[in-house]
Amino acid sequence: MKLWAISDLHVGYEENRRAVEALPAIFDGDWLIVAGDTGETPAHLDLVLRSLAPKFAQVIWTPGNHDLWTPKTLPPAQRGAANYERLVARCRRYGVFTPEDPYPQWPGDGPLRAIVPTFTLFDYSFRPDNIAREDAVAWAADSGVRSADEDLLAPAPYATCDAWCAARVAATETRLNALPSDAKLIIVNHFPLRRDLAVLPRIPRFSIWCGTMKTNEWHRRYNIEAAIYGHLHLRSSREIDGVKFEEVSLGYPKQWNQSRGLEHYLRRIL
Repeated sequence: MKLWAISDLHVGYEENRRAVEALPAIFDGDWLIVAGDTGETPAHLDLVLRSLAPKFAQVIWTPGNHDLWTPKTLPPAQRGAANYERLVARCRRYGVFTPEDPYPQWPGDGPLRAIVPTFTLFDYSFRPDNIAREDAVAWAADSGVRSADEDLLAPAPYATCDAWCAARVAATETRLNALPSDAKLIIVNHFPLRRDLAVLPRIPRFSIWCGTMKTNEWHRRYNIEAAIYGHLHLRSSREIDGVKFEEVSLGYPKQWNQSRGLEHYLRRIL
C-alpha cells in the first residue's frame, strides 16, 4: 500500500486533461493526495475526481487558488467561501476527503499517522520585511507581476483574503492542537508553508500570492513528518529540520514531458 501525491493538474489544458483521463488503473489499494489547482471551474474538479477516484482506494483533496476562481459576474453569495463549500460537497459525493472532514488515519504499515489536508490561503506576508502590506501588490507590479487572484479569487464573506486566511489558519491550528501528540502528520496544503520555499527565480515578487507567515513554523510546532504542496510549478524535494517538504506539481503543458504519462509525476510519499 502506497501514498502518492500530485498537484496543479490544470485540466483546462487539453494535454493535461488527456493525461489525467489516461492514468492507468494500476494503483489498486493505494491512496492519492491531490493538492489543489485541478483547474478553474467546478467541472474541472469533477473531471479529475471522476477520473481518479475509481483508481485509488482513497483520494484526499485540498483547494488551490485556481479551484476557487469565480467570474466577477457571479453574485457574492456564489463566490468566496460559498464556492469553496460547493467544491467540498462535490468531493464528498466521490468519497474524497477534504479539509472540512475528519483527518483520515493512514492504514498502512508504520507508526500512527494522520493525513491532514489544510486550506490556509495567502495574506501577502511572503514579502520583504521592508515592504508594507498595503504596498505589496504595487511592489509586485513594479516588476511586471500581478496575480489573476486579484480579480478572480473573491474572499466573501470576508473583507479581504488576509482576513479569510487568518480565519482558516486559526481554525486549522485548533484542529492540529487537538490531534494526539504521538501521531505523525502528513500535512497537505496547496501553498508552501514556509517563505523560504516560495522562491520563483523568474518571477520572484509573485511570492506574495504564495502563502502566509502564519504557517512558517508549523513544521516545528507540530509533529509533521512531511508537508505536501504545489502552486509553484517547481517540482522539488527538500528536508528542513528533519521534515520533508515535497512540491508535487504537474503544471502547465510546457512544464512536463508529455511523452511520459501522469503516473511518472506522481510523488511517492509513503
